[in-house]
Amino acid sequence: MRRCRCLDSVRLERLIEAARIPGRYEHCDLDSYKPINESQKKAKLFIERFLEKYPRIDVGLLLVGTCGVGKTHLAVSLLKHVIHDKGDKGLFYDFRDLLREIQGSWNPVSQTSELEVLRPVLEARVLVLDELGANKPTEWVRDTIAYIINCRYNDKKLTVFTSNYLDVPKRAGEETLTDRIGARLRSRLYEMCRLVEIGGDDFRREIKQAKYRF
Repeated sequence: MRRCRCLDSVRLERLIEAARIPGRYEHCDLDSYKPINESQKKAKLFIERFLEKYPRIDVGLLLVGTCGVGKTHLAVSLLKHVIHDKGDKGLFYDFRDLLREIQGSWNPVSQTSELEVLRPVLEARVLVLDELGANKPTEWVRDTIAYIINCRYNDKKLTVFTSNYLDVPKRAGEETLTDRIGARLRSRLYEMCRLVEIGGDDFRREIKQAKYRF
């Protein structure tokens, strides 16, 4: 006996919906990611090799680079592959949105709580956290990051982070990822994630703007 294909299709639709992939990125996949330099070619190849080994892999990814080099595109492509081809639960969150949801989580009417917001984040087989370090690094932000990272680390859950902050800034005076999340958490990321640095010009500025016609 085997499960009806229609049931598989329904389950897949539910997994995709539950993944919270933003509409702007719902068409992202590896085929549509077009590298324009060697750094981006290596990053795409690394994602492909990562997926070939999945789920026999025990470290996540930290995709870093300046704005518009395709970090989120690659992260979403990975997440969709995990859902479509492996049938695993995945989840996407912009880190700023997640923090806002946690801050406003207690609702006396619906009786929702911080734990209810965090539960899918902690339980997802693969989690994409976009824009790590984008929020001002208050003590509460760092404690929240630490809780999420430590829980997923201890449970051996794969996490894919993206960040605009590098370990070594390109220009003097720029903040590093360590400045934004703290040395202790950056150290933990070294252990639980493979660093993939992506370079290049801002795709949104160089390509998208050139296509606009009025």
